Amino acid sequence: MTDTTPQKFYRLLLILIGIGFLYLIWSYISTVVLLLIFAFLLTTILLPIVDWLEARLKSRGIAVLTTVVTLLAVIIIFLSSFVIQISQEAVTIAHDFDQEELVQAIHNLRSFTIDKMPAFVRDMFQSNSDYPIKADKISGYVKTILQSLSQLGGATVHFFFLAILLLIFTVIILYEYHNFKRSLVSFIPNKYFEIGLRLVQNIESQVSSYLNGQLMAAINVAILSIVGLWLLNVSVGANLTLIIFIGIIAGVANLIPLIGPFAGMIPAILIAVMNNLHNDAALSHHLFNFIPIPSPFFILDIILMFLIVQQIDNNFVTPKLVGKSVGMHPLIVIVALLIGASVMGPVGMLIAVPVAGTIRVVLKEITWGVRNAHLL
Repeated sequence: MTDTTPQKFYRLLLILIGIGFLYLIWSYISTVVLLLIFAFLLTTILLPIVDWLEARLKSRGIAVLTTVVTLLAVIIIFLSSFVIQISQEAVTIAHDFDQEELVQAIHNLRSFTIDKMPAFVRDMFQSNSDYPIKADKISGYVKTILQSLSQLGGATVHFFFLAILLLIFTVIILYEYHNFKRSLVSFIPNKYFEIGLRLVQNIESQVSSYLNGQLMAAINVAILSIVGLWLLNVSVGANLTLIIFIGIIAGVANLIPLIGPFAGMIPAILIAVMNNLHNDAALSHHLFNFIPIPSPFFILDIILMFLIVQQIDNNFVTPKLVGKSVGMHPLIVIVALLIGASVMGPVGMLIAVPVAGTIRVVLKEITWGVRNAHLL
């Protein structure tokens, strides 16, 4: 009994040394750690499918291979269809594109917007209107944009490299998942076996429930975005194309909470402007055709529609659905998202709620262990 205090001291010292060492090497291993976290999250989503296939195919390897190949096929089919549609849209726009018409359209849009402004704001803009937009300026802007896009090449290669590593990690974890779990449980001392097993199972359940909730929320955003864009086409004649792809992109981006619907807003606005350059009525369009607020090229209609989608998702779907799935109050979910965003940006928002749910499970099990220490 006399060795209890020194043992605790040395154990605490080792923990502090470990934390300090981890802090020193974190910048070198952070990418790998994040890849492993995302591989585990992806494994949690795919695990029920793999287990179901394994029970029927009698082979873990074939089940993993079938699941991963199917997932890759779906992603490739979606991306190829999207690229084909975008290419066709670009060819159509390029065929109808006339530089002078674009310059004139910009002038018309500027004049129309200035005319609708209050007098004091109008005077400020008109004082600077002696410098008309030239075609060569437009060409310069286009060249600048193209140069910026060319710089994305290196980032794209890096992204695909990380995606391949993520896929490799996911395949390994899927194949060895139950072996990893048994190995982890085997390290738990007999005295704490019950609480350790409960902890592992509850963390697994929390993460799985959260991811299912996020997927349901993403599907909700995709459907609402597609329906909203379709209604704009039907009700106000917005002439929007690729609405299914825009909706799916908004839904997938919703996995980064709070900003998902906005991911579809920018391409929707660009498509609306390009498709309606030759439509004089689109320039003088008013919000939803009856609200006396100018909305040239249906820009405000699109923004308002995505704002409505965001409000429905953020206030009714994500906090309640995701919060319920991890057993946390919606306010705690929002606070966790804000903390994750401030610490690690969008990546932090992706993993904030699973981390918060894991912490909640650990604290709950520790509390249970303290209260029932006589049973251990």
